[in-house]
Amino acid sequence: MLSTVVLDVNETLTDLSPLRQRFVDVGAAPELSATWFATVLKDAFALTVAGGTAPFAEFARAALLTLLRDGKAADHVLEGLSQLPLHADVPDGLRALHATGLTLVTLTNGAAAQTDAMLQREGLRELVTHVLSVDDAGAWKPSAQAYAHATRVTGAAPRETLLAAVHPWDTHGAQQVGWQGAWVNRNGAPWPEPFEAPTYQVADLVELAALFRAADPQLGARLG
Repeated sequence: MLSTVVLDVNETLTDLSPLRQRFVDVGAAPELSATWFATVLKDAFALTVAGGTAPFAEFARAALLTLLRDGKAADHVLEGLSQLPLHADVPDGLRALHATGLTLVTLTNGAAAQTDAMLQREGLRELVTHVLSVDDAGAWKPSAQAYAHATRVTGAAPRETLLAAVHPWDTHGAQQVGWQGAWVNRNGAPWPEPFEAPTYQVADLVELAALFRAADPQLGARLG
């Protein structure tokens, strides 16, 4: 029986598209935003595989300096990270998930403090029981260490835990440690076959909550 939903943050909850304008502001092509984020993940994953780790902020700035070759320009883009909006479905989706009675947790490859501030700003912090970061796990997702850290904090059995994320590599990693996985596929993209198929595939978080209710009508019964 499912008890805990762990939510990825970057791109799953937050919308990174406004960063495109930040790149334009410093005279760069807006498409560099996607290149930058992909570089952050690539470098962080490589260091994790090699047995090391470093905070998101370090990878983010290093990748920006490589692409922009200007410290002030890099800082301008980085400032946008603390102002990112949520995807349109997220507020209602989190409320609907919370109403099921499931425990909600966030697990980010970024900083827990930034996630906490975002949830506070959006009036959603009270819905989330734990705000977690891989900084305390010693390895980035999709390393097993990252998911094990969340399991230690929540106390929920792996089989009772589900990860919701837009990243196939993230749901795949979670499922390798016995969690369930929900791929939030907002863009209707095809599933990349090398990864293990997700337990669920949904268009957004509202649909995920509805799916849980349909599967188990007792969820949320406490709300009458």
